[in-house]
Amino acid sequence: MTYLLLCAAFLAVALVAAAVLHRATRRRGGRGISFAATAVAAAVLVALTAVFDNVMIAAGLFAYDDAHISGIRIGAAPIEDFAYPLAAAILLPAIWARLRAADPTGERRAP
Repeated sequence: MTYLLLCAAFLAVALVAAAVLHRATRRRGGRGISFAATAVAAAVLVALTAVFDNVMIAAGLFAYDDAHISGIRIGAAPIEDFAYPLAAAILLPAIWARLRAADPTGERRAP
């Protein structure tokens, strides 16, 4: 299995989960996801990933087997490295919105 295939599956799961959570949030009367804020967060995470992955690869902290990557790189970082921050930027706001919709008063409940 290549990293690209694994990343595609990971992103697909994040997109489906985010769509389901967004729909459930809207049904409960929540605000849902701010797509503009999600896009800004994704852009920042991709930029940070580009910088820090290149630094870590240049320092020799890790390397990728060329047989398992697509060959597309941003600097020294393979494009597959950017799937995980994108998935986080997609999924975490949906989870946050769903949790806020579950308790719209914002009050903490006693355990």
